[in-house]
Amino acid sequence: MEEVALQGLDPQVNDPAARALTLQYFEQLKASEDGWRLCAASLTSGRYHSNDHIQFFCYQVIEHFLKTSYVSASPVVQRECKTFLMTVLQLQSQDTTKNKTFLRNKVAQVLSLAFVCDYPQRWPSFFQDLLQLLSMGPLAVDMYLKVLVAIDSEVVDRDIVHTQQETERNTMIKDTMRVDCVAQLVDSWYQIITGYESSNPETVCLCLDIIGKYVSWIDINMIANNKFVEVLIRFMRMNLLRESACDCIHEIISKGMDPVAKTKLIESFTNVLDSAGVIHPTEDEEGDFVAKLSKLVNGMGLQLIQAWQKLVKAGDSASSNVTMQAFEHKVPLMFRFLGDEDDDVSGAIITFAHDYISVLKQVKTLSEKQRQNIEGLLFVVVKKLKYDESYNFDQEGEEEAMFQEYRKQLKTIFNNLAQLDNQLIVAAVHSLVASTLQNWRNMEHQEVEVAIYLLYILGETIPPTQGPQFRDASQSKTTALQEMMRLLVTCGVSHTPHTAVTLQMFETIVRYEKFFLSEPRHIPAILTAFLDERGLHNKSKSVRSRVSYLFSRFIKGIRAHVQSYENVQEILTRIADLLVLNTPDNGLQISLTSVDKLFMYETAGTVIVSGYFPPEKKAELMKALLAPIVSKFDSIYSKMCAETDETKQFGFAQSLSHAMNFASRASKAFSNQQTMRQCSCVEPFTETLQIFLHVLNTPCHRQLLQTGVRQYLHRMVVCLESEILPYVPLAMEQLLKDAEAKELYDFLPLMNQVISKFKKEIVPFLQQIFMPVVTTIFQALNKPSDQLDQIAAAEKKLLHKGYFGFISTILNQDVAEILTLQESHNLYNILVTVVQGAVDFPDPSAQKLCFQILKKTIELWGDPGSLSGFEDFIYKNVVPACFMAPMKSTFDLKDAQTVLALGESGLVLKTVLEKRGDEFVVFLQTKYLPEVNMTPENIQEYTEALKSDPKIFKSYLKAFFARFKS
Repeated sequence: MEEVALQGLDPQVNDPAARALTLQYFEQLKASEDGWRLCAASLTSGRYHSNDHIQFFCYQVIEHFLKTSYVSASPVVQRECKTFLMTVLQLQSQDTTKNKTFLRNKVAQVLSLAFVCDYPQRWPSFFQDLLQLLSMGPLAVDMYLKVLVAIDSEVVDRDIVHTQQETERNTMIKDTMRVDCVAQLVDSWYQIITGYESSNPETVCLCLDIIGKYVSWIDINMIANNKFVEVLIRFMRMNLLRESACDCIHEIISKGMDPVAKTKLIESFTNVLDSAGVIHPTEDEEGDFVAKLSKLVNGMGLQLIQAWQKLVKAGDSASSNVTMQAFEHKVPLMFRFLGDEDDDVSGAIITFAHDYISVLKQVKTLSEKQRQNIEGLLFVVVKKLKYDESYNFDQEGEEEAMFQEYRKQLKTIFNNLAQLDNQLIVAAVHSLVASTLQNWRNMEHQEVEVAIYLLYILGETIPPTQGPQFRDASQSKTTALQEMMRLLVTCGVSHTPHTAVTLQMFETIVRYEKFFLSEPRHIPAILTAFLDERGLHNKSKSVRSRVSYLFSRFIKGIRAHVQSYENVQEILTRIADLLVLNTPDNGLQISLTSVDKLFMYETAGTVIVSGYFPPEKKAELMKALLAPIVSKFDSIYSKMCAETDETKQFGFAQSLSHAMNFASRASKAFSNQQTMRQCSCVEPFTETLQIFLHVLNTPCHRQLLQTGVRQYLHRMVVCLESEILPYVPLAMEQLLKDAEAKELYDFLPLMNQVISKFKKEIVPFLQQIFMPVVTTIFQALNKPSDQLDQIAAAEKKLLHKGYFGFISTILNQDVAEILTLQESHNLYNILVTVVQGAVDFPDPSAQKLCFQILKKTIELWGDPGSLSGFEDFIYKNVVPACFMAPMKSTFDLKDAQTVLALGESGLVLKTVLEKRGDEFVVFLQTKYLPEVNMTPENIQEYTEALKSDPKIFKSYLKAFFARFKS
């Protein structure tokens, strides 16, 4: 071995050059015919006995040889390799060479690679050779078991994807093993687990794991017999062995079997475990073992339910009744484990609970016992839904996240129970909510929160066709849900000091906003709760953040009840401090994040626009809402430009971006019924736009600020009519100046939006700027960039697609004169770029769009005399493109998107035929198709297909090009 090259393996060596040299040496040894021999000699010489890293390195080289070259090696080399492997196996079995586990696992893996190549033909004595090791002591036994684990990974492990050839090989290996050696292996396992149960429990645990792995494909009777079961039950009482024994029994009962036999097997295990007193753990039993028992009972339940389903399907009612009784008898155990204080124990049996409910849904008439089981399950679920005392609401970490996932699983069980017996669940929740909310001051916060949470999730269990039913309060008969909501909003629980209860209350109020439409008298009290220290001014940051969103939703739902000028003014006054625009120098304590404030501005806009008062009042309030943004904007911009500290400068830029985002969000309140013009709010927003446009010449943080302006312009195009048009030219000119690829890509949707909305009104302006826009786009696309810069390449690709979308918008929004009024050579160049995109662009969705553009141009200008020179363009460019694109090697006819692009190319040709008639057919028959060396027979076939139905022609095209590309 080259010692210098091996130095890079030392973890103490932090030299990139040494690491690179080692990697080079590694590749050299793998490529060398004798590399594995050198490594084998190094391993058996004992020279590197104390260096784990070099040993592992050598085994990796040998592993590569076994995976790539061993099968095709000469018999002499194969024998040499096997001799080495058995030597290493014997060395690993001696006390003097005790190695770390990862090395012993590697030895086992390497041996298993030779095994799958050689057994049984070239190494029929493999297992006899392996079994001889057992007499060498504990290390040899451990090595023997590790090899069996490695063989399982190579041959049986269902998580590993195998080729058809490997699957056939593995089947043959297992079939041979069943005849050749499984009996000896099973006997060795029994000797190991009984011989080492006192002296070496770790070895016994590993052996039990192997029994569990192999039992899936060997004869069950070899393991599920008195001899083995007696030992397993004994192990279930031994602290060091019981968890592994539990897992082993779980694997045994999970073996694929006839459903009747499976039922008998599980029931026999249940009886012996029950007799041994281990299946009913005490409350103080150690948690990890109880979790294993829970997993075991879960497995029993699932296997019995699967067996029952098979028997029902087979029509065997007698056996299916026996199996149903078997899993019904496990339900009390399910309750015991599901209700355990340890969530790991409870979580291990949730699947059984879920599947048991699924069974009850299939039963036509539930027995009294089954109804009691439904109630029992509900009781356990409610108990386990409660937060633990240790739950950290202020700083939620990994444990808290795990509980939330666990809670979701319980919620699924609750929902399924409600589908099973909705009346029972509603009555139970009603009783719990009533007793809890009437006494909430004397109860723990966990009890109060879970009662409100159950009320919240109850809404998900009501059939979608019905929805939460709330009747007018004047009616004497109201629903249970209505009574619970009435109690929630009147009992004073909103004054609870605990954030979890507060948040759940607000979540529930917003979920059932329709309750307040039926009983609007409660709205003032709830609005007050939202606005004071219970909600938006809560001392908890998380509550304030969530409530800002919930308040926005609530206002939208009940806005018809807060339409008076006084109500609107009251709300705006109470949230004024939450609308402040924060800057790096204002020193204010930030009560809401910028994201939260977006909801506040939208809410403020909503209450103003929905108000039942004159438009001039709405304009006045909207101007007041935007005033803090408008008044500060220019001064913040000046400070940003003058600031030399980069952090502060970026802070000012963020403030400007937030200001534009807030104003944009306020405009979301307008709708088709309540437009800006109807509300007299055009002026406040156009004045704000004029101020925002000042930052387009920004010397710094250009992308951030231009994004803000673009977003605001998008909103104004939606909300304004012709009032926006005077601002478009200036904005477009500035946004295009020195634009990068990404900026241009972001700019094009704004152009498309303006075209789509204003169409003919915008044509004179767009006609002037069209070529400057196109020129700027292609300058950005042709700008040199590092070939390894994947981000720049992706941005250019997106821009190129955006450009095609821009051309498509012009053609499809009835403003094609923007193109035809260009100079003829410019129009020609534009159309050529589309043809190039159809043929060469490395994205089938973009190719499809290009063919759609070409089809549209033919529809518009394909008639004789319609557009000078376009006839030649069709025949010289468009038609060839429809043949060239599908013949490209990158045009994958097996890809669905590519097939769609091919279909569009076919529609292009059909449109040419429609516009040019027989002239086009003659062109194909006498000129184009002969020039591309198509035979007369194929030409005739193609032109006949072209004249057929478009769907038939599409199908023909795929077969046509597949034939010519093969």
